[in-house]
Amino acid sequence: MTQPATPDFLEALEKALPPGTLRARRDGELEDPRGRYHGQAAVIVCPATVEEVSTIVQACYEASVGIVPLGGGTGLVLGQIAYDGPAPVILSLEKMTKIRAVYPQENVIVAEAGAILADIQSAASEAGRLFPLSLGAEGTCRIGGNLSTNAGGLNVLRYGNARELCLGIEAVLPDGQIFHGLKRLRKDNTGYDIRNLLIGAEGTLGVITAASLRLFPQPEHEAAAILIVPSPAAALELLNMAQGIAGEGISAFELISGMGLDFLAETVPDIRQPFAAHPEWCVLIDLGVSGTSDPEAMLATLFERGFEAGLVSDGVIAQSEAQRQDFWTLRETIPEGNKRIGSISSHDISIPLSRIADFIPEGIARLSQLGDVRVNAFGHLGDGNLHYNVFPAKGRDRSEYENIRFEVKRVVHDLVAEYDGSFSAEHGVGRLKAEDLEHYGDPGKLSAMRAIKAALDPKGIMNPGAVLRLPPA
Repeated sequence: MTQPATPDFLEALEKALPPGTLRARRDGELEDPRGRYHGQAAVIVCPATVEEVSTIVQACYEASVGIVPLGGGTGLVLGQIAYDGPAPVILSLEKMTKIRAVYPQENVIVAEAGAILADIQSAASEAGRLFPLSLGAEGTCRIGGNLSTNAGGLNVLRYGNARELCLGIEAVLPDGQIFHGLKRLRKDNTGYDIRNLLIGAEGTLGVITAASLRLFPQPEHEAAAILIVPSPAAALELLNMAQGIAGEGISAFELISGMGLDFLAETVPDIRQPFAAHPEWCVLIDLGVSGTSDPEAMLATLFERGFEAGLVSDGVIAQSEAQRQDFWTLRETIPEGNKRIGSISSHDISIPLSRIADFIPEGIARLSQLGDVRVNAFGHLGDGNLHYNVFPAKGRDRSEYENIRFEVKRVVHDLVAEYDGSFSAEHGVGRLKAEDLEHYGDPGKLSAMRAIKAALDPKGIMNPGAVLRLPPA
């Protein structure tokens, strides 16, 4: 068990670090984006170098004081919010924002963990390259948090999760030792893969301080279309058809429901919508190709073949880059519309592709037995990741459903388990889903995870309570 940060400990920590490294908590900091939880902090420390991170972690290790890493604070599963137990040291990466190097010929960029995702994208673009990780929060989230949660986002279908985009890691381990794994190699079979152990560990095995990231050539031609489909089943058939036409040129294939479009019209009316009457289902497909390939012609072919097969009834192909960006603005604003409506319970799930079409209506049927609710199912259809969010009936408030909130989550997650899916596709486990991991997780995997945690972090100071629940007091 971790110990409280005593005044003597905090005084010694401040003396061991450069002036200004410790700061007070800011208004609104460490609050759950959904407004349900508030985190604790004995102090917030803002190191500027990996050596300073090492000093902080070593001091916490010796005193058995908990440490919670903080990136952009955009996480949705309470990984950065410690709301019980002794108040921890919050280790903010806000000063470690350097782009250390760009190697265009190697297709590599080296960035510190506090670098904003959008800044890494810009640095890659300035070098004529693409860093493809793309999230709705990319203007505020930090790459250390992206790696710690193995973030997915919009381009997983083509480029993979954050794990696939990382070649090397620099990190501080729970005893304060620095792991110098910041290599730029594609091949390095020299024992256990510590890099991949730290990625997705959500700060429970160490603090990521920098990373070597993969870059890609920028597509020479890009195009997008929004196509109306009769059902998710038709959307999946259309995806198969699109892969036959465009192959690896498909950057994203997103499922959008009419419920999501209705929410946007109600809460963000300034957002341009491509159809006057909201379709029950549509897909946003984005292509990026090079050479003599013509993505607009590919999309036109897809529309024609899809129409002939009864998979598409209407659609719009972007006629300019501005219109393409309008399509993406529509898609990326759906979570904001959801937030303004106010969900009863939100779920980040993944389902085997062939079973998505059955899962969506079955989930709605089961949830309707709990009460009068609405479901907005949308997300990254190409990789099986759905955001399956449950809302009050029109004209009602989520507070009226507080008595069934946890039952709603149980119904969704039970069905996910029946369909051999995952209750956490890309947002991580954090503290919010740690109990779900115990309930739905494979016993062998959980046993191995606990053994790894005990071996690397025997005092349990690294993000205590995240991923693996705290033992009973």
